Amino acid sequence: MKQSPQIGDRITDKSAPPDERTVRDWIGPEAFEHWAELQSWIEASYPGVFAPDWLYGGKKRGWSLRYKKTKAFCTLLPAYRLFSVLVVLGRAEQEKFEERRYSWSPQLVKLYDEARAYHDGKWLIVAISSADDRHEVRELVSMKRPPILGG
Repeated sequence: MKQSPQIGDRITDKSAPPDERTVRDWIGPEAFEHWAELQSWIEASYPGVFAPDWLYGGKKRGWSLRYKKTKAFCTLLPAYRLFSVLVVLGRAEQEKFEERRYSWSPQLVKLYDEARAYHDGKWLIVAISSADDRHEVRELVSMKRPPILGG
């Protein structure tokens, strides 16, 4: 008997990467709006820089959409009724984060402070449920790589 999905469950059917409709149905229409907005912003701000790449992380992590040139930029994580973005902040980005520490939301500062530091930096998984969340993620990734156009 197949169990119904729980909030936060990832897309784990490894037969093929999910298409737009699958992502929308899985994360829900409101979260999908944030997903689409963030993708549009990346495409507009970094024209021709990234070719998004679907990665399968196994049964536990499922599918994720990674934006990377030479270094990882960000990874979009579609989950059941939930949309998050993984941003890895290296040493330089951590210094920039600290310089602006009091301009970030308390939730993001808490997430940053509690994030474990790995050899390549702090891994932040930021849940996106509002335009403010989306704006903060845009600010975070802009520290990694300034936008080419507008931003």
